[in-house]
Amino acid sequence: MNVSKAGFMFAAAGRVPGLMDELERGSLRQFTPCRFDDDRQQALAMATVHVELLLIHPFREGNGRCARLLATLMGLQAGLPPLEFGGIGGRARQQYIAAVHAGLDRNYGPMAEVFRAVISRTLRAQARSSSS
Repeated sequence: MNVSKAGFMFAAAGRVPGLMDELERGSLRQFTPCRFDDDRQQALAMATVHVELLLIHPFREGNGRCARLLATLMGLQAGLPPLEFGGIGGRARQQYIAAVHAGLDRNYGPMAEVFRAVISRTLRAQARSSSS
């Protein structure tokens, strides 16, 4: 069954297996394990994999949760604490959705900015909890 959300069509159901193979051979192989030292490289790696998985949309429900879990795993591989996604609401949510749409053209820069903010927020929260 083909899936859409708010008028946005995800990959056709018949293409999902091949697209998942491409994700595995491409972005996942290139960016995992995620062992980049630079936060820009970490953010771009997470953004690329995140957007590609969301655009494939292999599950009827839970694609966002799965993509966030994968990004968190990549962050852990890079030595980061578990990522804090709680700040993606309101205007930031609109930027997030626009970043997913930008990924249709393989423009991962907007999502990398979302992930840089997530990483920054995560590190600030960790510093606050460490100093308490």
